[in-house]
Amino acid sequence: MTILSEEAETVAAWASRLDRELAQAPPADIVAAALRAVGREQLAVVSSFGTESAALLKVVADVDPAIPVVFLDTGWLFAETLAYRDTLIATLGLRDVRSIKPREQDLAQHDSDSELWFSDPDACCRIRKVEPLKRALSPFKAWINGRKRFQGGARAIIPVVEEEGARLKFNPLANVSPEDIAAIYALAKLPAHPLVASGFRSVGCMPCTSRATADEDSRAGRWRGRGKTECGIHTTKTS
Repeated sequence: MTILSEEAETVAAWASRLDRELAQAPPADIVAAALRAVGREQLAVVSSFGTESAALLKVVADVDPAIPVVFLDTGWLFAETLAYRDTLIATLGLRDVRSIKPREQDLAQHDSDSELWFSDPDACCRIRKVEPLKRALSPFKAWINGRKRFQGGARAIIPVVEEEGARLKFNPLANVSPEDIAAIYALAKLPAHPLVASGFRSVGCMPCTSRATADEDSRAGRWRGRGKTECGIHTTKTS
């Protein structure tokens, strides 16, 4: 049994209360509540600028386009994703997007031949995503992400607000449906990720992303055949 510190217990209680209050709230209200809870300087949005990312970023921009957005540039991203990032920044008027990269010394020590994705994908994700995000989130008291229950797997039971170590973690899109996401795109005339038209339903790093058919889970093309469904940023404490 893990014994939480007094501070951690306080964050856990805070998260539990907010989760009850916001359980049925629309995404914009959840983002606004996160902003009220800790203030702009202590709140970050983490976005992959992937196939559904524009929906959350649109909601965030409507509440406050100056909320910091953390983007993990792993070194293995599709050129289309990097271009899409720039398109959405301009389209939505995002004012503080921070592109975070893995440390060169970590790559030199653990992935000098750029083959770690094949031999040990968990270690590759740890170096290129988990550790950079941990560093990027260190100044913040809360963060927002775009996970949805309809994506299945461990995401099927995510709360709207949860405790993650010393931080609050907000999931504003937890309750939305695929139709809700499509409606946000349609109403705001948001551009689609360039790879959607090619059959990519979820886009991550190039070596570990493949196309998925319409009858598959939306994340079926991620780490296909690996028995792996998450990179680790949502299963590893970032505190």
